Amino acid sequence: MNLLAGLSTFEQTITQPMKINGQHQRTIWRHANNPEQIQIIDQRSLPHKLVIETLIEPADFGRAIREMHVRGAPLIGATGAYGLYVAALKASDAHFAEEVQAAKKMLQETRPTAVDLFYCLDRVDQAMKTADTVAEKRVKAGAEADAIVDESAEHCRMIGVHGLPLIEAIHAQNPDRPVNILTHCNAGWIACIDWGTATAPIYAAHNKGIPVHVWVDETRPRNQGARITAFELGHHGVPHTVIPDNTGGHLMQHGMVDLVFVGTDRTTITGDVANKIGTYLKALAANDNGVPFYVTLPSSTFDWNLRDGLREIPIEERNPEEVRSIQGLVDGEIKSVLLTPESSPAVNYGFDVTPARLVTKLVTERGICDASEPGILSLFPEKA
Repeated sequence: MNLLAGLSTFEQTITQPMKINGQHQRTIWRHANNPEQIQIIDQRSLPHKLVIETLIEPADFGRAIREMHVRGAPLIGATGAYGLYVAALKASDAHFAEEVQAAKKMLQETRPTAVDLFYCLDRVDQAMKTADTVAEKRVKAGAEADAIVDESAEHCRMIGVHGLPLIEAIHAQNPDRPVNILTHCNAGWIACIDWGTATAPIYAAHNKGIPVHVWVDETRPRNQGARITAFELGHHGVPHTVIPDNTGGHLMQHGMVDLVFVGTDRTTITGDVANKIGTYLKALAANDNGVPFYVTLPSSTFDWNLRDGLREIPIEERNPEEVRSIQGLVDGEIKSVLLTPESSPAVNYGFDVTPARLVTKLVTERGICDASEPGILSLFPEKA
């Protein structure tokens, strides 16, 4: 399989360096032979198998988001954007508006926490409203979805540009050892389009020759760190070590973590951060041990309408079977294994909220700011 199929020449340049088996790869792209179909990496099979899935019908996009074939706020948003584009292609001329809005509602209901999904769906919807004919609306939808994908990749690259000096400063103080960075969940390029959010400064430093080492939280219950962050870091040649989720505090107590980079699925205008469950505990440990705790995010992940993250951000509760079982490679096949007593109930909150007071800084495509309304608006004054 040619993993570069369907990617533009620009996408294959060294300015977009994320790789699988030495070849540049994005997480979502138009099919090389049919640009009205969209292809994705089915993340459920990583790291053991690389499965490319083709999305053809609007329902395919909804299922891919809901069942976590794709995950990560920026990638969920991009998948939703292409899903609405495909819905426009499939909608009848006679009932175009009704069918497109029904598809938009279906896509909105797939995942409640990540705000990028709603932002991207609204962008594609608004683009269609600037056209007069159904044919023009379809063209507008496709162009807007393409633009969202390219902009998202560029925003992540710029997060790397702005976050790089944070790593460089620690390396300058400790030139004889690697900079030790702790991550939680997968906020890498596989959660985005390219580069990632939390990993973008790490890749930028590694590409520049700065020695880095990443502590990779396993991130129960779906193990996105152990499965996916470790997979992508390994393919890019970044030194890393997978750790149990509860190890981070111990490492910080013993001076083995220089800084923490995490992503976010929704951040309020006041700087409260919703991210993968367990992020709050890492922030508490970092605060107690004087370890800088940085949240990396593109502007599409801000919710400009919310002020109190703890009370206003909806927290997704997922299937408890994800807690009761674990997925792995058994005799060459990917299988699920029961961990708990069959009769024991489980609960599975997907996210928690880290209050702004525990966040050292936010790293965005426009620069670094305080996790506060004045700090955020200093970078995004048009949102005031």
